[in-house]
Amino acid sequence: MKHILNRLTNHESISSQEAKNVLVDISEGKYNQSQIASFLTIYMMRSITLEELQGFRDALLELCIPIDLSDFNTIDLCGTGGDGKDTFNISTLSSFVTAGAGVKVAKHGNYGVSSASGSSNVMEALGIHFSNKSDFLKYAIDQTGICVLHAPLFHPAMKNVAPIRKELGVKTFFNMLGPMVNPSFPKNQIVGVFNLELQRIYGYLYQNTDKNYSIVHAIDGYDEISLTGNTKIISNATETMLSPSDLNVNQVKQSEIFGGSTVRAAAKIFKNIINGKGTDAQNNVVYANAGLAIATVNGISHQDGFQLAKESLESGKAKASLERLIEMSR
Repeated sequence: MKHILNRLTNHESISSQEAKNVLVDISEGKYNQSQIASFLTIYMMRSITLEELQGFRDALLELCIPIDLSDFNTIDLCGTGGDGKDTFNISTLSSFVTAGAGVKVAKHGNYGVSSASGSSNVMEALGIHFSNKSDFLKYAIDQTGICVLHAPLFHPAMKNVAPIRKELGVKTFFNMLGPMVNPSFPKNQIVGVFNLELQRIYGYLYQNTDKNYSIVHAIDGYDEISLTGNTKIISNATETMLSPSDLNVNQVKQSEIFGGSTVRAAAKIFKNIINGKGTDAQNNVVYANAGLAIATVNGISHQDGFQLAKESLESGKAKASLERLIEMSR
């Protein structure tokens, strides 16, 4: 590690294989906490390269506990986090709305590190049970349209890193990796990233996979379609710029999609929206993200996906999906 740290502090980069080896060595307990913390800190101060991110991704996918959900043609809606915006749990809500629209979802998520409430925080507060048991997860997705893949249960090799990330409390390159290391290897994915540089890197990595994908970044900094302005979307075939008017909705203010400063507040907002009591701004942001997921899987327009997402929430199908999953968790 000393050799790697010296090179990185001299503004050198490491190869894909070296990056992979470092994470494998971390998983095997070969480095102490100070060395791991130093390694993470360096990547807060400099940009990650395509090769480095690819190596980190390959290591985590090789070390994970895989789950086969290929029978369900799933999609994952997952953002990198780390955008510092503290929105409500948009991708998690959008996941249930997507499931309510009949599209199967394998939701990969974790506790918040740099935000008040991550996906796993809010789902745990709602009463959802996390499991890595194949039979339970397949039954959940069959019965509710969605299953939850809580990252620590599938990436036990990273147990040496989790407490350090929590103590640091800021985004690290593990935020960048989250969406790429879903242990069910879904064929469809909506990925939100926190800056344009990372979106470009993701685009390069994803075009060399067999995934059906959309990578989104709101130009004003959100790792999702925020409707606070324009959003750049990179998909398999195109790069487009989406504006709120393209979906026939008004631009929203940042304050309208704030998620609260505690898990309890985030869970309350979540319940309001899923129960049909969300504001127009909250609902439209969910429809925009879920709509893109539905469109990505079904091969329809984003506008048509938006309408199917709206029907899912307004009809109560999204709520029914959530309630059934909570019931199964008891």
